[in-house]
Amino acid sequence: MFSRRQLLLGSAPTAALSLLGWTYFIEPRWLDITHSELLIPNLPPEWSGKRLLHITDLHSGKVTTSYLQKVIQIINDLDADLHAFTGDFIDHTGGIEELKVVLHDYRPAKLGSFACLGNHDYGLGWWQVEVADKVAELANQRGIEVLKNSRIELDGLHLVGVEDMWSPRFRPTLAFQGWDANNASICLCHNPDVCDLPVWVNFRGAILSGHTHGGQCKPPFLPPPMLPVMNRRYTSGHFSIDAARSLYISRGVGHTMRVRFNCRPEIAVLTLKPA
Repeated sequence: MFSRRQLLLGSAPTAALSLLGWTYFIEPRWLDITHSELLIPNLPPEWSGKRLLHITDLHSGKVTTSYLQKVIQIINDLDADLHAFTGDFIDHTGGIEELKVVLHDYRPAKLGSFACLGNHDYGLGWWQVEVADKVAELANQRGIEVLKNSRIELDGLHLVGVEDMWSPRFRPTLAFQGWDANNASICLCHNPDVCDLPVWVNFRGAILSGHTHGGQCKPPFLPPPMLPVMNRRYTSGHFSIDAARSLYISRGVGHTMRVRFNCRPEIAVLTLKPA
């Protein structure tokens, strides 16, 4: 007969291996389709109830192409009105060729697909503009319009895209120059730390970000121990920035290290509603 101590000692390695297997093989590929409302001040009535997919942090080149192809098929099947990609299409170590394969069967959303770039889209050191240009060109070819410190109006809904905070092209004042505070507005901004900078002028609306991956590993009932942001409040989900601005941070589709615990990859389905 085994003693309780022997049984516990014998089961410990099995439990550890099971946990490692879960965090490596299961959860990084267990995509979570979340549903919530995105409140937009001054939203035109015709936009109320429209569905926006928020997709971020594919990290093509680091994440397996077969998994990302399945993600693209899910995006197509969800058949949303708008798609918003908030950067890190590729990994800083490479991924352009893989991204071509990933996006080959992508179908743009019914009312348009838009994106901003993330730090990894700028390659090593977040400073290679030629890499970012290739990513943007490829996205545009597949029907995803990349907004580079620029904006667009769609029947009364204003979308603005800010270049990545760590890139050499970060010029948010260009994006918001002459901004009308009454615009019904959504901003695509990869790094949520930008929310705390004094660059928003008259912007009132919702901000969509990625970058954090939700921390990738989150102990139950505790905040994630590692986050690539200055403001440790910015993990994932909905946040109120101030009376004028709200923020949604997606946990993202991919990863830089293949490990996730209590923090599944995410595609966010956001239903637009007037604030």
